[in-house]
Amino acid sequence: MDDSDPHPLTAARRTRGLSQTTLAVRVRQAAARRGLRSGCDRSRIRKWERGVAPDADSQLYLAEALGLPPEAVAIPWPHWLHNNPDGVVLLTPHSAVPALREALIPVERRAFLTLSGAGLTGLAGQWASAPSAAALDATAGPPGTDESLIDLLRDSVDHLTAAGPAHEQHTTKLLAAHLDTVTDMLETGGHRPATLQQLHDLAAELAHTLAWRHFDHGAHPLAARYWMAALHNTHALGDTDRSAGLISDLAYQAAWRNDHTLAQDLLAHALTRAHHPAARSLLNLRLARSLAASPTPVRTPALRALRAAEHDLNRAGADRPAWCSWMSEADLAVDTGQTLLDLGDTRPARQLLTQGEHLLPATRDKTRGIFLAYQAANYLAHHDIEPAAHAATAALDLARRIHAPRCEQLVQSLTPAFRPYAHHHAVERLLHLAGCSYRGCLQPAQCDLDRLSGSNSAR
Repeated sequence: MDDSDPHPLTAARRTRGLSQTTLAVRVRQAAARRGLRSGCDRSRIRKWERGVAPDADSQLYLAEALGLPPEAVAIPWPHWLHNNPDGVVLLTPHSAVPALREALIPVERRAFLTLSGAGLTGLAGQWASAPSAAALDATAGPPGTDESLIDLLRDSVDHLTAAGPAHEQHTTKLLAAHLDTVTDMLETGGHRPATLQQLHDLAAELAHTLAWRHFDHGAHPLAARYWMAALHNTHALGDTDRSAGLISDLAYQAAWRNDHTLAQDLLAHALTRAHHPAARSLLNLRLARSLAASPTPVRTPALRALRAAEHDLNRAGADRPAWCSWMSEADLAVDTGQTLLDLGDTRPARQLLTQGEHLLPATRDKTRGIFLAYQAANYLAHHDIEPAAHAATAALDLARRIHAPRCEQLVQSLTPAFRPYAHHHAVERLLHLAGCSYRGCLQPAQCDLDRLSGSNSAR
């Protein structure tokens, strides 16, 4: 392995400014802290960097010497070496498989590694400044032997994702198994460019789908790892718009969790390399929402981002990337309305919210449920109790009908604020409905109208 393509241990050591001798000393110290001895020296580090795999104990000592928690070695050697202390797999020419392995660690083997906002911002910044990966040539070379399996996997993925939310408990496990197979194929290597492109594309699609499913069920660290795994694979494809969209999904998650500083940092990086107007419209719209929903709303930049989102959507045309093909006038209207509400412009905001909800096609009922929950939260914040209860009831009915736990959670988190108004007939009906058991929902969150009002745009 030449110096331009170093072993992951070499790269991890150099990133931390360690010599082979210093790393060996740290490994011996890690063993000593356990009352044990290690014979690690410079020559052994050199052997590991040349391809010899350390035993399990030595890997634990190495993890500690590199500033990583012991859970890091749950990923097979040498893939765990791509992690940094922030819990993020660094973006390199060979990081796609390690990022996938990190996301695919079985929950029962995982004590979730630390995943910091600084690590996510660092990854986005690394992507924004990295040289563009060359797009893989989909036509080069004769057909390979793996194409038929890839076609079979893709057909199966299409059927599984089309099965509907009622079956997600089972289809999510099957999609993860498919991603594990694709990861094994990527790790094998030796593929012609067309096959490699198909594998990275399918890996990104699967990881993206799994990220949203885990996010919808409140498994935020795992969702973030799937989004990052998808990012590593789209970066390998040289698809900057799709990569920017994945970073904006991480920003969406941050805003959902009320971390608007992180959301804005991530979106700023994503916008540096997003080119398609539909992609830029979505990113600017999410930026406007986060700026307006911040603890101290930033009015002028939020309105500027709204204008940019509208301008970009008007020039987007019909030929849009698949990952943002759903971006529409309805999303623009609702999120513009929500932004204006957060900025205090109530009358035009409510007109836009109503207009956007009516524009949504029936195929986007999950988004409609989120929009209705936003409406309920804002009516409630302005003490408009009857319309708030009607909107919340409609959202809850819809969420249960289509098995949308994130929407269910939003409405459930509003119920404590409704209880003082239980004498209203509409509120009484809502509270009765909210008290019914629902197997697919998350535990109700504590009411936080500010968090609901500040949630980012629905997918």
